[in-house]
Amino acid sequence: MAEWVEEGKKAPSFTLPADDGTKVKLADLNGSIVVLYFYPKDDTPGCTKEACAFRDRHAELKKHGVTVLGVSPDDKESHAKFRDKFDLNFPLLVDKDHKIAEKYGAWREKNMYGKVSMGIQRSTFLIDEEGKIAKVWKRVQVAGHDAKVLEEVAKLKK
Repeated sequence: MAEWVEEGKKAPSFTLPADDGTKVKLADLNGSIVVLYFYPKDDTPGCTKEACAFRDRHAELKKHGVTVLGVSPDDKESHAKFRDKFDLNFPLLVDKDHKIAEKYGAWREKNMYGKVSMGIQRSTFLIDEEGKIAKVWKRVQVAGHDAKVLEEVAKLKK
């Protein structure tokens, strides 16, 4: 099983297709803070709540120079529908083969009602301006998560 990427280590690089057909490359975001969050599935209750919380904090995050990126194995069409339905104001990235989720340690064994399967464990990685992992949230509880992320971002800006 993949290990979680550790705080203080360089963030694993990636180039992934986004919901609008463009490619997003982590290296192009050097010099800005990145909130990279992995979520299981577009348009499901927890994932919608999480995406909308980041959407609603957009102005505050932008003020700190933060780029938010959501990642799931859903395809571009699914992401575009999800984005449009909830007016999301940040890119959703396609990690169809979950290679990037594996690099970060977010692709894990899950046990749902006794049924074991592999999938995305809701997790968030705060990447600093130098491309290092500043903070890792594993097994994210959606309620209040956006506030915790903002708190950590503020610490980075001090």
